[in-house]
Amino acid sequence: MTTLQPTLKPFKWNLDPKPTTIFQPTLKPFKWNLNPKPATILKIKNQLSPIHPPDAFPTHVNKNFIETITGLYKKQLRPEYEVLDLMCSRVSHLPKEDYKKSVEHGLHARELGKYPRLDFENATFDAVLCTASVQYLQEPEKFFAEVLRLLRPNGVFIVSFNTGMLYEKATDAWKNETESGKKRLVVNYFKCVEGFTEPEIVPKPAGKYWSNVQSSMLKSKADPFCAVIAKKKLI
Repeated sequence: MTTLQPTLKPFKWNLDPKPTTIFQPTLKPFKWNLNPKPATILKIKNQLSPIHPPDAFPTHVNKNFIETITGLYKKQLRPEYEVLDLMCSRVSHLPKEDYKKSVEHGLHARELGKYPRLDFENATFDAVLCTASVQYLQEPEKFFAEVLRLLRPNGVFIVSFNTGMLYEKATDAWKNETESGKKRLVVNYFKCVEGFTEPEIVPKPAGKYWSNVQSSMLKSKADPFCAVIAKKKLI
């Protein structure tokens, strides 16, 4: 009779392992960079600096936007019009046409000049313009009501804008809206004041008047153009 012999050897702990079997950490200790390169310092400084110096006259529309809105004004306005260009900053985007009268009302305190207030008579203007500034209106209902007062019957109010803004100065209502939401917001500004016709949104050009450059600009996601237009109802 054959006796079964075990094939496994008794287990023994290795009380003296070789150095290669001991766990070796793969990560080096973290060290702060106490002497960063000048490029790194400049990058951080630029991120913390204001967008514009306090005494600057900033702008957030590009050349194509300006050409497009100037073209729209040329199409909508007539030489016999008396025009009020509101919040136009230091640069008015009116075309180089001879209007019966044009008043450029500033946005910056240093730009207001001789028109610090809108103390004009009722029904003074045939057209009122507001370019790339509607996003800063703290009381838009009062603003649109005042524009209605200044317009003559059938006078036109053109509000144009893009998605650009000075973030720290724009209203929360504007900052929190999408591109399409901003259009609806401006339309609602018109509708909250009785006396305007149904607002018309102009998201893209139409007709032979517009150039290919302007058309391609309107399709750009970088600086999309939009205008909302309405007229004062005839009494």
